[in-house]
Amino acid sequence: MKKNSKVKELLEKLGTVVALLILIAVFCIAMPDKFPRIANIMNILKQASINCLIASGMLCALITAGIDLSVGSNCVLCTCTIGVLVQNFGITNPVLLAVCGLAVSTFAGFINGTLLTRLDLPHPFVSTMGMKNVLLGVALVITGSKSIGFTGKGVDSLMWVGGSSILKGFFGLSPKFPGIPVSFILVIVVFIIFDIFLKKTALGRQIYCCGGNPEAARLSGIPSKNVLTFVYALSGFMAGMAGVVSVGRLASANANAGTTYDNDAIAACIVGGASFTGGKGTIWGTLIGAMIMAVIRNGLNLAGASNDIQYIVIGAVIILAVTIDVTRNKMEAKARKMAAQ
Repeated sequence: MKKNSKVKELLEKLGTVVALLILIAVFCIAMPDKFPRIANIMNILKQASINCLIASGMLCALITAGIDLSVGSNCVLCTCTIGVLVQNFGITNPVLLAVCGLAVSTFAGFINGTLLTRLDLPHPFVSTMGMKNVLLGVALVITGSKSIGFTGKGVDSLMWVGGSSILKGFFGLSPKFPGIPVSFILVIVVFIIFDIFLKKTALGRQIYCCGGNPEAARLSGIPSKNVLTFVYALSGFMAGMAGVVSVGRLASANANAGTTYDNDAIAACIVGGASFTGGKGTIWGTLIGAMIMAVIRNGLNLAGASNDIQYIVIGAVIILAVTIDVTRNKMEAKARKMAAQ
């Protein structure tokens, strides 16, 4: 039985990778002079970085059978906080700016967790949806509803993380090789840490237990409320890290920039094998899911698709991912029922 479970898990992982490869092949055939170019591939990695970081926090929330709908606004608030500190207070120290932005986002995530666990709200949908609007409102207020540009503000070191690349022209490649985005290298490092954390630490296993079997978690003496509070604070921290990256990626702070971040992060997790019912999901599956979303957006942009069409396609992908998740859960429930008989 355990062997069959491992085989099934392997097939699910390979299925997601195959879907990504097929998607890449389709765009390569459709746009052979645009999509397969090295510069475009590196651009996809750079584009995927923000969603990867946000989705890593979202994954933890989904594993606990929860959700964090405030991640987009939280990411934007971090960027806007940095923008205001630079513009209004003249702060240019990159470490201080990053710490302040991350502190604001982590605190917002902590509030999400506290509202959920201490007020006994029925579902994190309620608290995080409310917080989404609160954080967006705060971002609009502190920026005066205006975009703040970072060009010439003395924050080049901070912008380097999200906007620069390394190893340009390396490995004997063409001197025009754009290099590997620093932001995606950061993603790989973060994901390795997450993989170790979720698989090898007691807290990581408790996160899975709280979502997969809440009753067993309670009987085992796991402090579920504390675990959930940590998970939402972590989700806020990762949204903040994405906000720090977006400083260099977008070179501006705009309160309306994160309108699609929530949906993309959820889609990346579900496509990557996570489930709304909790207890499932891997960080590397989430990476593949985020890459699928990035490839779709990049391919549509190269094809000249309007924002309207992109919204339709991304919406269809989310619906498909949720449908697959629901179907998968039904099949597993049916299999457990048959095994019990």
